[in-house]
This record gives sequence, C-alpha cells and structure tokens, in this order.
Amino acid sequence: MTTTNRHVARKRRHRRVRRKIAGTAERPRMAVMFSNRNIYVQLIDDEARRTLCSVRGSGKGGGATVEAARGLGKQIAEEAKSRDIRDFVVDRAGFKFHGRLKAIVDAAVEAGMQNVKNREN
Repeated sequence: MTTTNRHVARKRRHRRVRRKIAGTAERPRMAVMFSNRNIYVQLIDDEARRTLCSVRGSGKGGGATVEAARGLGKQIAEEAKSRDIRDFVVDRAGFKFHGRLKAIVDAAVEAGMQNVKNREN
C-alpha cells in the first residue's frame, strides 16, 4: 500500500483532469488556483499557449473566501465579454467541484458565460 500526502494526490488528479480537457481561442480553459491568501483565475488558449485574461482576488480581508470567489467569477466574465469570449471549460486542477470553485463557475455563468460541459444540447 502506498502512502501519499494530499498535495501529491491532488497533483495526480490534476494530471488526470488535464488529459481530458484543453482550451481553444473560442472555448478557453478556465484554470483556477487557490493559495492561502488569494484565488487566481485564468482563461487559457492551450492551442496558442497563451493566457487570454486573468483575475486575482486580493489578499486583504479574507481574499480566499466563497464571497471573494463569487466576485472573481463576475470579474472574469466581464473580462471575457470584453474579448468576445462566451464559452469556457473548467479546469478544476484536482480540486473537488464545490465551495469556492463552484462559486467562481456559477458567478461566471450568471454573468453571461456558458460552461461547455454543463450546456444542454
């Protein structure tokens, strides 16, 4: 039986998720990273290997909370709209899809973007 710590296990999950998704210019990958103080959100075009837009939560006064995550979701949606980006696919980076991550995605969808995985066709 192997023993791993939670960071190694998350990295393994992240590699597994990244094998399945990739961003394009029309449908970028929304990459989310959590630190102890901040939340970072980027929209990435993997074909061109460039970041299309990014936002960061401030570390002052609890920058890594669910409320701050909702604000970041709205900010990234506004940035994307200014660049004519409507669709995105979520890169959950090995994290569970709940709490702050879910708040970011839900706020972006409420602000007018579309999560490609959850679109009903």
